[in-house]
Amino acid sequence: MKILAFDTSTKAMSVALVEEEMLIAEKTINIKRDHSVGLMPAIEALLDDVHWQPSELDRIVVAKGPGSYTGIRIAVTVAKTLAWTLNCELVGISSLEALTAASVYPPNTLVVPLFDARRRNVYAGLYRQEVAGKLTAVMPDSHRSIEDLLADLTPLDEPIRFVGEDVPVFWEAIRAVLGERAQYDAQHRQVVSAHYLARLGAERPAEEVPLFVPEYLKLAEAEENWLQDHGDMRDDQYVKKIKHLD
Repeated sequence: MKILAFDTSTKAMSVALVEEEMLIAEKTINIKRDHSVGLMPAIEALLDDVHWQPSELDRIVVAKGPGSYTGIRIAVTVAKTLAWTLNCELVGISSLEALTAASVYPPNTLVVPLFDARRRNVYAGLYRQEVAGKLTAVMPDSHRSIEDLLADLTPLDEPIRFVGEDVPVFWEAIRAVLGERAQYDAQHRQVVSAHYLARLGAERPAEEVPLFVPEYLKLAEAEENWLQDHGDMRDDQYVKKIKHLD
């Protein structure tokens, strides 16, 4: 099976080509840039480098969120367009799960992947790595305050590995609550690897392309502000207002 996998859910962009579990090519750029400009040229360049035709692809695997609204929309739109145009399979993987899978930990390790969601909020999950590359979700991915996350982690009487380049932003708060149980190794990969994204996606069932949607885990800020200003409106008034805006 020939797989194209990519992620643009954070400032990093990662694209990989994998065939039968073997990494053929991968490109990761971890600087802030316009993913809408860079993603398709990166995909085309990688395909050209390994002399693959787009028609040879069997499956598209995309990180479907959470993360940057714009980045997720770009990746999911490209993934759905390619899957539909090329008539190949489409699989979406949690960006947080993909981040967790990018590093190998000792068996039975609890891992918290984390993205900064601003205003002391985070996108976070909790996974247990049973053996290398095999993950089990202990808690569902969520958007919440760092305080709420730490309150849920406090009863877990075992070491917890944190992963993600945004962890240092919250490290003081994390250590204040969890103490020595909290572990963070900056030498581990702290951004999503499209290679490991592809490996996760190779084992999942394909999804229906027209019905595939991102997983933002929260409303966009503009939507939240609008609802705050119009919280007293009935559902039918809300629908009429949206139609009027369209």
